[in-house]
Amino acid sequence: MPLAIDTGLAPTSAAAPPAAAQRQGVAAPSRVLPRLLLAPAVVTLFLWMIVPLVMTIYFSFIRYNLMQPGEHGFIGLMNYEFFVTDPSFGAAVLNTLLLLGSVIAITVVGGVALALLIDAPFPGRGLVRVLLISPFFVMPTVNALLWKHMMMNPIYGVLADLWRSFGLEPVDWMTDWPLASVIVMVAWQWLPFATLIFMTALQSMNREQLEAARMDGANPFQQFRYLVLPHLGRSIAVVIMIEMIFLMSVFAEIYTTTGGGPGDASTNVAFLIFKQALLNFDAGVASAGALFAVLLANVAAVFLIRLIGKNLD
Repeated sequence: MPLAIDTGLAPTSAAAPPAAAQRQGVAAPSRVLPRLLLAPAVVTLFLWMIVPLVMTIYFSFIRYNLMQPGEHGFIGLMNYEFFVTDPSFGAAVLNTLLLLGSVIAITVVGGVALALLIDAPFPGRGLVRVLLISPFFVMPTVNALLWKHMMMNPIYGVLADLWRSFGLEPVDWMTDWPLASVIVMVAWQWLPFATLIFMTALQSMNREQLEAARMDGANPFQQFRYLVLPHLGRSIAVVIMIEMIFLMSVFAEIYTTTGGGPGDASTNVAFLIFKQALLNFDAGVASAGALFAVLLANVAAVFLIRLIGKNLD
């Protein structure tokens, strides 16, 4: 009968709990340390966003005119009422919506067309792509001055010379078509952005599907309608969302070229806020207008997020 030898070692199951406890003790600080390291950046970003918002809300409820610095009394919703009842308010909202819709339509349609044109290989394609993307890096003020003096000037502009070559009278764009002029300027600058996004999306498209569609007898329009356009659905939604956010604050082009005129023909919400803040020296009304712009942007963002969500399903 074999003898039982006592080795004095504890069973393996008895040694497991201390090891597990040790591992848990090490894991706990490992989760806390990254949070502590990220805390300064998170707090700074939070304060960067929340402090201006709180100050804007505060100024929107008090009388704060820079020409009367001693009067800071609470006036409730009077600033909002004054901003909404401004004679330029209706025209500013309408012009903002027209600007957003027109620029987005031009950039999406034109961006898809340009992306399809430069998708196929051809000599000099790299140079063409660089030239197409370069307008996006032009500063808004420089873009406005370029179009105002070089392209749309009724005396020495390129478009004026083009009109005269056909025996037509040159158009004074800034006076006769102020909002259309701003739309052209902004669309010219944002078209390369949309083209770049769509061009990148086309690079990931399955070419075997296109080839199979051609072999099955699908014409170019059918290929675009049933293969290319659904593939670009997500990219189109992203372009619309990003442009909607940034185009809400178009200001430099209007200030540099038309000054919001003639009258209110090219005034948008951002320029109306500028007029209340710096031309009328009324920081309270301008703060109320800024909160209205934030509300308008959030409504548009909710709509676009739902639109993008449907495209991502």
